[in-house]
Amino acid sequence: MINFIMQMIGNTPIEIIAVICGFINVLLIIKRSIWNYPFGLVMVLLYCKIFYDYQLYSDSVLQIFFFVMQIYGLYNWRQSNKYAGEIVVEKLNHRLISIYAMCTVVGWLIWSLMLDAYTEASYVYWDAAIAALSVTAQILLAKRFIENWYLWITVDVLAIALFAIKGLYPTSALYFVFLIMASIGFFTWRKKLLMESK
Repeated sequence: MINFIMQMIGNTPIEIIAVICGFINVLLIIKRSIWNYPFGLVMVLLYCKIFYDYQLYSDSVLQIFFFVMQIYGLYNWRQSNKYAGEIVVEKLNHRLISIYAMCTVVGWLIWSLMLDAYTEASYVYWDAAIAALSVTAQILLAKRFIENWYLWITVDVLAIALFAIKGLYPTSALYFVFLIMASIGFFTWRKKLLMESK
């Protein structure tokens, strides 16, 4: 029992800090608070190192993209503050949904093939699917589109199992919490979207 608790707390201080920052980051995103970004920046830097050490190269490179998107998101959210630091929620049209879906699938295939050919990454197609969906989700989040939550929910489901298989139990547990929070985030943003459209 003690071993299980220790595994859930974290194997290293860097993972513990990353998990805590990740939790706070998503909690503040749900609340549509711009203050999510400092925690997000710290989290992605730490996970870049963690995933590299565990040969999850897609996820490691993905953190670099996330770092850039955190800065872009901070800028974009600052431009759209409404009430008490809460951002305005937008909705994608059908044309944009098709474009984002096609780009995500193409990105996943290209990234999977590159990883398979040039690295010894673990679970190449699985890892690349998480990366491709996360890229699209992060772009939609930075642009304040409610559809980002659908993708984050999918990412969380895929990530929970992959990180558990790799022995990253605290990170896997964090993604389970992310799954619950993403579901809450969707309903919270949906409620705000409906209120703002009246």
